[in-house]
Amino acid sequence: MDAKFPIFLILVAVLAATAPLAKRINVAPAIAMLLAGIGLAFVPGMPALELPPELVLLGILPPLIYSASVAMSWREFRYNLRMITLLAVGCVIFTACLVATATHYLIGLPWGVGFLLGAIVAPPDVVAPLAVARKLGLPRRLLVVLEGEGLANDATTLILYRFAVVAISTGAFSLPKAAGTFAAILICELAFGLAIGWLSLRLRHWARDPQFEITLSLLTPYVAYLVPEHLGGSGIIATVACGLYISWNGPLLISAATRLQGIFFWDLIIFLVEGLLFLLTGFQMRALIEKSKAFPFAEIVVATALVITVIVIARFLWVYAAIYVPRMLSSGLRRTDPAPDWKFTFVIAFTGVRGAVSLAAALALPFALASGEGFPARDLILFVSFNIILITVVGFGLGLPLVVDWLGMGRIGREEVIAEHEAELDARRNALAKALASLDAMTDDRELSDEVVKLLRARHENRSNQLPTELDPEMDVSALGIDLVRELIAAERKYIHAQLRDGNITDESRRRIERDLDLEEAGLINREFRKVPL
Repeated sequence: MDAKFPIFLILVAVLAATAPLAKRINVAPAIAMLLAGIGLAFVPGMPALELPPELVLLGILPPLIYSASVAMSWREFRYNLRMITLLAVGCVIFTACLVATATHYLIGLPWGVGFLLGAIVAPPDVVAPLAVARKLGLPRRLLVVLEGEGLANDATTLILYRFAVVAISTGAFSLPKAAGTFAAILICELAFGLAIGWLSLRLRHWARDPQFEITLSLLTPYVAYLVPEHLGGSGIIATVACGLYISWNGPLLISAATRLQGIFFWDLIIFLVEGLLFLLTGFQMRALIEKSKAFPFAEIVVATALVITVIVIARFLWVYAAIYVPRMLSSGLRRTDPAPDWKFTFVIAFTGVRGAVSLAAALALPFALASGEGFPARDLILFVSFNIILITVVGFGLGLPLVVDWLGMGRIGREEVIAEHEAELDARRNALAKALASLDAMTDDRELSDEVVKLLRARHENRSNQLPTELDPEMDVSALGIDLVRELIAAERKYIHAQLRDGNITDESRRRIERDLDLEEAGLINREFRKVPL
């Protein structure tokens, strides 16, 4: 433990240095972290550090899934549920079966081992592709489908993975029993996740204490995940259900103070968890190369090339079939939800980046069977899984911006952003108008002086006047005076610091003033409508 703590500090230092570097060179953070981890692993004197699979599956995965679920819109998730289910369940099973068939007939892997390898490499990651996709400004629906798939497909993978390991270890497998178990896990985890989400929100609303609420928000994903996982489920479905419930019902039950503090807290947690996850994934390269010496180099290359080819082909086949075949068979679906443009379909099919869950599943493979024999092809599965992650994260991550630029998808995303901002302005104006309209009714029930009513009315009218009258796509940030406001806030900060230094105000007063200035400066982001080229 003492030897690992300095390594942990080194990883955090590398994370802190790599994140701004990735931003400056315009590379996805996941790619930069993965490559940095690989480079760090080969630094002379750096001890080997194997990534414990339980750290990923039990420690890192719950907060990542929960955070993404809370950020997800339940309304949009429900609208795209059919497509998300076809990808998260159907595509994973289809890919696993295709990998099993190809590896069995072309390189001679046993059926069970081939299916296990397919289950491990089948699910696209939720973290890496979305970091790139959001930066590219892709259409909202495309992001929702990719994020929804990434949230749910890990559950399918881990369930298939357990079925495959049991089948290889015992030599017995029953498809009806496996299907029944899968359905039972799905129903029970959905119910459990919703119950945990309901209980968590009620406890937080009852406490009304930011420290307690944020602590409870950190514990919530682990309760939702670990209980079903301990009972033989995946835990992922329950965590997703819990996060979606809180996303939909939380705004009216979570206090403003908790929300403000929680945003910063969770942003930091996710930044550290995601960064360390990809660093540790890259760090495994050294140990994997040492283990790969037991296999001929050509065997590893052939297996990797075969599997990467199969999973790419399988995803393209399934995505196109999942989008167009249901609409060919249902005229009602064609009317209510017409087929998207082929560019939309191509981007979804292209975005198949594998992540650390695949590596954790490979690392979690047992070393021996119940009979005492070594687990078949364990190291080969491990090395191929890592190669698939490396190739997809780097190759697809660097290729996606080129594909998006080629297809012109960024333009569609920018047009959506403008429409979203216009709807937001209307909502803000109408909300302020509603508040002003209700002011008279409130004053009738209370004995308030005319001066107080005037102040309240002036406050809302002032907020309303700060909103732009219209959103011009050619409008620059400076047109709204955002930069000037920041300079004025900076001048206030300097004056307050001078007052503190001269002893005219106390530290407590300075902190209260600074908090108001911080909130005002943070609020500028919400009013910062940047020029959007069309």
